[in-house]
Amino acid sequence: MAAEVTLGRLTRLVRYYQAAVVNTAFGFSLYAALVALGLNLFVAQIIAHACGVAFNYFTYSRHTFRDAYGSKLAFALAYGANYLVNLALLAAFSTVIASPHASGLAAILIASLVNYFVLKNLVFCRG
Repeated sequence: MAAEVTLGRLTRLVRYYQAAVVNTAFGFSLYAALVALGLNLFVAQIIAHACGVAFNYFTYSRHTFRDAYGSKLAFALAYGANYLVNLALLAAFSTVIASPHASGLAAILIASLVNYFVLKNLVFCRG
């Protein structure tokens, strides 16, 4: 039984990172495009984050946590908290990294790790 739980957890973690690559590519591409169009990096981040919430719900609920029930409200609240984490990280990284693109990418990478544990433990439960 322990081997099945370990295999199940490993499979879910692999699926999370598969979806995370797609989600990150989507979110960061949108962020980079908005910055390239001249938007302030914080304005670009909130727009990209808001668009990413809907996109990410579908990838996580249909791929990563497909065997679990996820509340859309809990997901939205988790992403609200994730936005604040991402914003704090972006502010911190932008003080030490000159490139808004590199600052945004660093913030996304760390916030995504926090997001996995929040989604796994607070949003998606066995249905």
